[in-house]
Amino acid sequence: MEDYELKASKWLNSTALSDEDKDEIKSLQKNDPAGFLEAFYRDLEFGTGGLRGIMGIGSNRVNRYTIGMATQGFSNYLKTAFSNQISVALAYDSRNNSQYFAEVAANVFSANGIKVYLFEELRPTPELSFAIRHLKCQGGVVLTASHNPKEYNGYKAYWDDGAQIVPPHDINIIKEVQKIDVDDVLFEGNSSLIQKISDEVDVPYLEMLSQLSLSKESIEKADDLKIVFSGIHGTGITMVPPILEKMGFKNVITVEEQDTPDGNFPTVVYPNPEEVEALALSLKKAESENADLVMATDPDADRVGIAVKDLNGKFILLNGNQTGSLLIYYLLIKWKENQKLTGSEYVVKTIVTTDLIPEIASHFGVKSYETLTGFKYIASLIKELEGKEKFVGGGEESYGYLIGDNVRDKDAVASCAIIAEMAAWSKVNGESLFELLIRISEEFGMYQEGLKSLTKKGKSGSEEIQAMMARFRNTPPTTLDGSDILEIRDYESSKILHLKSGKESSMVFPKSNVLQFITADNSKISIRPSGTEPKIKFYFSVKGDITSNSDYFATAESLRQKIDRLKVEIES
Repeated sequence: MEDYELKASKWLNSTALSDEDKDEIKSLQKNDPAGFLEAFYRDLEFGTGGLRGIMGIGSNRVNRYTIGMATQGFSNYLKTAFSNQISVALAYDSRNNSQYFAEVAANVFSANGIKVYLFEELRPTPELSFAIRHLKCQGGVVLTASHNPKEYNGYKAYWDDGAQIVPPHDINIIKEVQKIDVDDVLFEGNSSLIQKISDEVDVPYLEMLSQLSLSKESIEKADDLKIVFSGIHGTGITMVPPILEKMGFKNVITVEEQDTPDGNFPTVVYPNPEEVEALALSLKKAESENADLVMATDPDADRVGIAVKDLNGKFILLNGNQTGSLLIYYLLIKWKENQKLTGSEYVVKTIVTTDLIPEIASHFGVKSYETLTGFKYIASLIKELEGKEKFVGGGEESYGYLIGDNVRDKDAVASCAIIAEMAAWSKVNGESLFELLIRISEEFGMYQEGLKSLTKKGKSGSEEIQAMMARFRNTPPTTLDGSDILEIRDYESSKILHLKSGKESSMVFPKSNVLQFITADNSKISIRPSGTEPKIKFYFSVKGDITSNSDYFATAESLRQKIDRLKVEIES
């Protein structure tokens, strides 16, 4: 009998499984052998951020039992790490089964004697992070699969600082989860330990966000700024319109077709603000209303995509690097104008995020740090520097940003508030956000980034991604687009190979399966398997200089063509 058949047999013999679920396993085994293999060929991995996968029956799927096992393992570890009464906060987004899975987790935590604060309605992931700190919890969980397709769900685990778990806790929790069989899970909850929450967190969260404002006078002068917002059937609708109203904006228009939370995401293919298609209805509404700004958040409202008007008044989508650069520039120029810069401030970006951010920070005399991909690493750095240096803001190219340190995960609600304020400030100064972006490029150089993702599903796809990474390590290119590669940075070995000298140097980063090629013409190509999707991702960063508006567009096109050539070459 194969391993996956043994695993399925174990589930079929479990007293924890319902008869209905056992019948589903038997049906899958009989009628869909390939699906049966995919459902049981491995255990759904509890990685450093938790679980994420396709919903369904099986050890490699998100369901009541895998959620229960994850929560049991997390509970066991919490009880070893804290000696007094332990509490956790739980939130969920609009995905199908998210509320049900949150209730399963609440029951398991409470059955283990852990106090649970459970949001009574769906709420954004960043509010969960805030709730952990506000309620002084030792941990937390949000049930979400972020921007993945509708068949996915997930389980993100948080520590007492409101950040996703990092070493050593992540590895220790993984070990505890791996010890758990489905029959080990305490599914019968203790209702006396489960407390529903809402306004007691909503009110202080919105108040905290309103205090992030750096230019209230700009909002007062441009309070009629016409903003189109969409939560793309997710949690953003619960908090973004309220914070914009609290900030003073009086002309916020929502996309009615996408206002209702719905895990089937009926108006989009993918609920991902990185995708043009996901913002199609928002752009249509913005054009009909002659709006000034478009913002749309993903289902758990930790990421935001925006559109602004170009020089011809036509809406264009900004990528995550452009929005992040605008935010950092705005934050720093206002901190300077408000005399808040003391010399101890810093910003953070990830290793695959634009190098324009450190250029901007340097101009303002502010430190810029770099972390591995994943906001938990930014949060870990904030915790490390707490009380020593002051975090201003940070972000990553995948549309996630954080302003201030009261939340320890990317926060699209805060981002929407400050992006809207930035647009008002820019308008009061007689400049559009697009014109501001051009001005920043003139001053600091034009950075252009691109991304190519290859989806490789299932067991064979995972093996193919591993083989691709091995090939790039074993037989790396020596030139790209005619430019010599000067450095190969391997974050798995923590080594930099300097090709001209043949010498190696070390990097101080946690080990991660990432490769970077740095060329003589300042291009940077990064390769990494996704930690949350069955994909391998290729990140491209190139740079040019501009001196005028017309030069901006010509240089942008030239850099886009360069990225296109790099995409073809890196795959060949």
